[in-house]
Amino acid sequence: MSDSAVTDPEGRERAPLPGNVRGRDGHGPLGRLRRPRRPRLWFEVLLIAVSYWTYSLIRNAVPEQRAEALRNADAVWRFEHRLGLAVEQSVNHAANADSWLIIGMNYYYATLHFVITLGVLVWLYRRHPGRYAAARLVLFATTGVALAGYYLFPLAPPRLMRGGRFVDTVMVHHTWGSMASGDLKHMSNQYAAMPSMHIGWSLWCGLTVFALASVPWARVLGLLYPLLTLLVIVATANHFWLDAVGGVLCLAFGFAVARLWYGGMPHALPRRVPEPAAPRPGPAAPPV
Repeated sequence: MSDSAVTDPEGRERAPLPGNVRGRDGHGPLGRLRRPRRPRLWFEVLLIAVSYWTYSLIRNAVPEQRAEALRNADAVWRFEHRLGLAVEQSVNHAANADSWLIIGMNYYYATLHFVITLGVLVWLYRRHPGRYAAARLVLFATTGVALAGYYLFPLAPPRLMRGGRFVDTVMVHHTWGSMASGDLKHMSNQYAAMPSMHIGWSLWCGLTVFALASVPWARVLGLLYPLLTLLVIVATANHFWLDAVGGVLCLAFGFAVARLWYGGMPHALPRRVPEPAAPRPGPAAPPV
């Protein structure tokens, strides 16, 4: 057979690897790089830590072009008004009317962005090792291309607009959680709002769980998570809804990169990868 089917530990045959992933019989450096393999824990922990540190360093190194960012925010706000979809202020004020609700949203915005993304990565590593590298590539490519948006289109969030009458909910309710509010505002680029990686990452999590989870309630939660995140980023005045559109486009780019590299979408790859074959023993030495 020309296709190399993969068998999991339970003896069930999985779909064969796409031909352009296997390369020419899996030989050559490019073929080996593009072939799904079992992730190594120490390498993944180091890679994620270094990658996030690099992303944060580059994101915060973007010059804070305040005047241009405010002009762009005004332009986005006018454009949404022309579309008849400038809903951010109404959502922000409605959520802020209930202290318990908006405080919960502040902590949601501050924590789940990281906690759930790391949780999905750990779940993939443990339960879907054959798909882990491709899914991780989607996330990395999505985050990497977002940096171009921060450089090319500095954008002030609604809460920093001139005369926008938005409520900075972290400041008003004295909660921690926004790296661009309060005492932490000098540690983060306040004008890197487009695209929204809260949406890019949450949609990656949601689609991954929806595609791979085996229980219906987990799949439903996967779909609800990015929708709830969209509500939170708008209600806390940290993003326009158009920033979410930018996050979706970045994620589409990430999936395209993974498909080109691995020859298929992450969920279409084998769940598990075969253990490396043990080296064949050489010929026995002749008796002396």
